[in-house]
Amino acid sequence: MGVADLADYPWDAVAPYAARARAHPDGIVDLSVGSPVDATPEVVRRALREATDAHAYPQTIGTPALREAIAGWYARRRGVPGLQPEQVLPTVGSKELVALLPLLLGLGPGDVVVHPRAAYPTYEVGARLVGASPVAADDPAAWPDATRLVWLNSPGNPDGRVLDVPSLREAVARARELGAVVAGDECYAELGWDAPWDARPIPSVLDPQVLQGEASGVLSVYSLSKQSNLAGYRAAFLAGDAALVARLTTARKHLGLMVPAPVQSAMIAALRDDTHVAAQKQRYRRRRGILKPALEHAGFRIDGSQAGLYLWATEGRDAWQSLDRLADAGILAGPGHFYGPHFPQHVRLSLTAPDDRVQAAADRLLSFRSSS
Repeated sequence: MGVADLADYPWDAVAPYAARARAHPDGIVDLSVGSPVDATPEVVRRALREATDAHAYPQTIGTPALREAIAGWYARRRGVPGLQPEQVLPTVGSKELVALLPLLLGLGPGDVVVHPRAAYPTYEVGARLVGASPVAADDPAAWPDATRLVWLNSPGNPDGRVLDVPSLREAVARARELGAVVAGDECYAELGWDAPWDARPIPSVLDPQVLQGEASGVLSVYSLSKQSNLAGYRAAFLAGDAALVARLTTARKHLGLMVPAPVQSAMIAALRDDTHVAAQKQRYRRRRGILKPALEHAGFRIDGSQAGLYLWATEGRDAWQSLDRLADAGILAGPGHFYGPHFPQHVRLSLTAPDDRVQAAADRLLSFRSSS
């Protein structure tokens, strides 16, 4: 299978609903895509400006300063001490890594790539690209013998599900039984909302309590797009098993996958500064506090959503019908159909809209039930 064989890009199907939402007298409130709307922190922009003399090719593996900053961040923010430079690797955003990891690992026909039942669609795309079989299964006991790559996503996109230490430990143990690589997609880990994740860090797949002294076969994937508003920078990284990192580094060198040198400098600044992350989390907390009760008032039930950037909501009808009703109110959401076949009655709503537009959506939802 090649790129040309992939299905049409699913978000194209949302265009008619977006057009109707834009016709609302007060305009559209676009909550469909989790693209940051807040300013990139000045500490990061300053670092980028000061690094514009980038006349030489960057290294695929990243500068020593960047690798040190990534390792330091894991120790400080994720409870993963002692990572060595050879255990970390910057990537050109996280989506390219998700899509390419089966290829970089040499998977192909006959291999199985496991991903969550409610899943970011690129996990499946990466599997199909190399002719592997994607399997949606949350229960490690259900993972097939042919599994060679397991994607964990905590907090989950779209459902905000969090895997605790025992769940992560069970997943890693099962993957090792199967001889599979575990990749933990942890891009929303700074955004915990409900207890206990409002008061303690969301665990990483690299947590010592999960690994129990052995990092073999395990990778953590992280992006600065959400916590630092760097989606346009394409700034992400992975960490974990040194042998796997070396293997991926070699493949990425051949493919020319290098994070631009100025972006590497910006990443260092972002990783060393926790203040802007706390401020951004408060913005999302405030928006969530406005949007969630308004959705519930309008007849939606919020499932999962203990953490992350989205509210995973259902009103007990097909998602396209919910999209239709929301579009009439000038609100655009994402249908659960995009995240696998298991949640056809859910919609995903993002917290990435300016405060005034989130308030506008809430005001419309508060009158939604009586007029529907």
